[in-house]
Amino acid sequence: MKRFKALVVRESNDEIIHNIEEIGFENLGQGDVVIKVEYSSVNYKDMLAVRKNGGVIRSYPMIPGIDLAGEVVSSKSPKFKSGDKVLVTGFEIGMTHTGGYSEFACVPAEWVVKIPEGLTTKEVMMIGTAGFTSAISIMALEKSGMCVENQPEILVTGASGGVGSVATQILIKSGYKNISVLSKERSKKSEFLNGLGVKKVYTLEEISPEEKKNKPLGKQQFHYILDTVGGEVASRLLAHIHYGGSMSMCGNAGGIKFQTTVLPFILRGVNILGIDSVNYPIEKRECIWSRFANEWNVLDKLNYQEVELESVSKVFQSLQEGSHTGRTIVKLGSK
Repeated sequence: MKRFKALVVRESNDEIIHNIEEIGFENLGQGDVVIKVEYSSVNYKDMLAVRKNGGVIRSYPMIPGIDLAGEVVSSKSPKFKSGDKVLVTGFEIGMTHTGGYSEFACVPAEWVVKIPEGLTTKEVMMIGTAGFTSAISIMALEKSGMCVENQPEILVTGASGGVGSVATQILIKSGYKNISVLSKERSKKSEFLNGLGVKKVYTLEEISPEEKKNKPLGKQQFHYILDTVGGEVASRLLAHIHYGGSMSMCGNAGGIKFQTTVLPFILRGVNILGIDSVNYPIEKRECIWSRFANEWNVLDKLNYQEVELESVSKVFQSLQEGSHTGRTIVKLGSK
């Protein structure tokens, strides 16, 4: 039986370890579609998957990687045939179902999306879960009233990360001009942040000074906030949203606790928009990926690096340290 490479996370002596191993198809999760994986990507969630108490993997051993793209080898579903170029993001891959850090994957057909014409397996992983999440966030904000015609003041947090950097480029491509970004350590990432082409780069202290951080309402500065961080950052920014504005929330790198009062909601009519890309309906996914192939094609503006599976651990380390910028894609197997 064919053997192939995969990054496997195991629990050993109450510790979590991960290594590249030679495995077989019997080590993959159950599914209707077998895919020869060409590319995956690295997300914050993937870094958490290899950490003890990371809250991502439910049982061990497990192959992490919440994204994958490649070519169908075989399919029991009539929706797909051998040779189809496909992608999978979210659902249970890399969590309870073996994921993308493997040269082959086996997944349920209802998780699989055909890659639209105009995009390659590499390009969809340059976008990946991060870009997919940013797209859902923007769509939610636009449904809440954000529109190019009004040219609102928009703030994107975590702008040096995957979701924030892709979101910024989609907004610019869509015609929004008053886009600002928030960075924890502006000086260390100034070249990257200035290269985004935004109006202004803020630190949290400039918007919400420490001595005023507990005030339930502050100066109204932004009509819409696309938050990728959560925690205290989101809590403090909430007080600075204009009357009737909205904040989308899709991440927890800054913590899972969110402290506020009812005042932004009952005195300014502010809206919080929860964003989930994991279980997003499959029937809506093709439309979003089609937009990435057309009006949201920002591939030439994305900052990314390509690594082999053997280098993924170093990327995990940079994510944990907060020094990672942009997107990282992982090349698997041979073309």
